[in-house]
Amino acid sequence: MFNWVKQTVGLTDHHYGPEGIQSVAKQATETPYTELTKNDLAWEVMDGTNVETKTFYMVSDDGRIGMAQVIYSNVLGVRTTAQFSSKVFSNDASKPHVWTSDNLHNFDFSKDRQNFKADHCSVDISEDGKSYQIKSTTSKDANVDLKFTQVTPGFVVGKNGTSTFGTDSAHPWGKMYHKFWPRCRVEGSIVTKDGPVDFKGLGLFIHAIQGMKPHFAAAKWNFAWVPAPTYTAVMMEYTTPPSYGETVVNIGGIVKDGEIVFAGASPSTKAQHTEVKGDPEPNWPEPGAVAFTWDGKTKDGKDLHAEVKGAIQPRTDRIDVMGELPKFVKQIVAGAAGTKPYIYQYTPKLKLKVKLGEEEKEEDAQVFMEATFIS
Repeated sequence: MFNWVKQTVGLTDHHYGPEGIQSVAKQATETPYTELTKNDLAWEVMDGTNVETKTFYMVSDDGRIGMAQVIYSNVLGVRTTAQFSSKVFSNDASKPHVWTSDNLHNFDFSKDRQNFKADHCSVDISEDGKSYQIKSTTSKDANVDLKFTQVTPGFVVGKNGTSTFGTDSAHPWGKMYHKFWPRCRVEGSIVTKDGPVDFKGLGLFIHAIQGMKPHFAAAKWNFAWVPAPTYTAVMMEYTTPPSYGETVVNIGGIVKDGEIVFAGASPSTKAQHTEVKGDPEPNWPEPGAVAFTWDGKTKDGKDLHAEVKGAIQPRTDRIDVMGELPKFVKQIVAGAAGTKPYIYQYTPKLKLKVKLGEEEKEEDAQVFMEATFIS
């Protein structure tokens, strides 16, 4: 999910402390979440340094896991690029994952900025705003033809999902948001050299933006998507660098078909690494076990508690982001003190436990999670 880290530029930031970030959690105390409309999903196409992504995750009915992503980036307001990436996780430990990432040419947006097109690639939303069609033949290793249709309303946490950065909240110099379709029906396939992989099953779509240099906004991330037969849980958590007081911003929700059960930014909703395995090569504290917990109240005032806990090793993949950078970007990033981004991906099968009022339900779930360390 976090390929936008590749676009990182700049050196070190000043020290502003926690007063330098206006977390979306403040909005969520009054408005826990807001349902998305089609208009909310238009590409923003900001000026200045930013990275904007539309990312699609899926787990098929027979357990295959994959993702597809469009990344649009603007570096220093001078250079704009677009990239399409896809990944089909191997279900055989002896075989590599199918991973593609290609620069896009002649990319453009529709007049209403709802649709994206480039040579051999398109991401289009339906007229009713309820489904996306993703097509790409940019790589001979993976031809993508997928359709995501929401079965649960999409949401942002708070009024608009946005955390802002800057000492003057009326004129922020940066921002971050994530917009979720947490539970989608997926149709279609990714055709690899070994044949087509049918992704009929469940999906997650996230529209995200980082309107500033990525390593200034966050030093580390935790992300979990937990699609179970009845419920789906999603969580996105980032911790700012010391320049913004190592502030933790955690957003997410619990949904089921046709209903947002809970969404918000409760202080007791959190991601924990309950065991640290460690990774000596980059010297990052890679987790060996985790606990994700969601706590809050539903619209009708019922208490909601959900959790996913357990061991996550062995990891599914480790991505050395710097290792994949173009040479000219590497030279820029090399000056960013302490920036050494690695993404750790895991796909364990764990139990999703949901307690809603006095009712409790426990289901097996195929988890997709990432732990990302940047600086």
